[in-house]
Amino acid sequence: MNQRQIEAFRAVMMTGGVTAAAKLLHVTQPAVSRLIRDLQARLGLALFERRGTRLVPTAEALALFREVERSFVGLERLSRAAADIRTRRAGTLRVAAMPALANRFLPRFAGTFLLERPKLDFALFALPSPQVIDWVASGQCDAGFVADPIEVPGVAIETLVRAQAVAVLPAAHRLTRKPRLTLGDFRDLPFVSLGAASLIRYRIDAAFMDAGIKRELRIETPMSETACALVATGVGVSIVDPMTASDYESRGAAVRPLAHRILFDIALVRSTLRPPSGIATEFVDAFGAHLRDFLAERRPVRASR
Repeated sequence: MNQRQIEAFRAVMMTGGVTAAAKLLHVTQPAVSRLIRDLQARLGLALFERRGTRLVPTAEALALFREVERSFVGLERLSRAAADIRTRRAGTLRVAAMPALANRFLPRFAGTFLLERPKLDFALFALPSPQVIDWVASGQCDAGFVADPIEVPGVAIETLVRAQAVAVLPAAHRLTRKPRLTLGDFRDLPFVSLGAASLIRYRIDAAFMDAGIKRELRIETPMSETACALVATGVGVSIVDPMTASDYESRGAAVRPLAHRILFDIALVRSTLRPPSGIATEFVDAFGAHLRDFLAERRPVRASR
């Protein structure tokens, strides 16, 4: 048996005649007749009886047709699945990201991305940057987004954007009257610091130390979202990434650009041991563009060192 014989048999069964089957397959009527004869000879079965000008399927033909349909349905499903994967609408995608992205900013983007790909299985993990790198290196995730790049064998790390950190203040704070804050504005104020192990915390502390400005360091949290939530209660002020800060502008906090340049890097982590899937590449490219558009829309004030 070959594929063309099965296709001819199925076409005759579906259309009820050789002429209609030939039109369906875009071949000649003699070609369909020959394929049916060859199939019957190959199987040793009489599949059709001629009654006048009509071909009537035998009981054996009906039984065979049921099996053929099962196979064709399976093949059609495979074809549709392949088409979905080819057009990036199906498959599996696992992404890990630092909490500053994974808690709100990245899920909003991912939701829009997934709406256009209803068959894509997606997983998103909020992890500290070192763990994000580990999960990508071990193959548990297809891609990761981190703030603190660490060189690890088996992964490639590429900076996507360099954002400028922003000030976060309680909505009623006196400093909200200023369109831009200097480091001196934070002198002796209660300050909500990010975790001591993060690179952005090091850069913030170094900036204040170089400027000789003392803050009241009484609260610490590893997550920028928690820092913003604490600021919104009025307990202190902070400096965080612009993505997280933007979520709290209508939730009890005010955001102001800084006159001093404190950079917040966002880097992409990918495995060097496995080629990225098409859907992973598409997601990463689209999210990178989304980040750049977001930062451009924020129009940060040009800073001086």
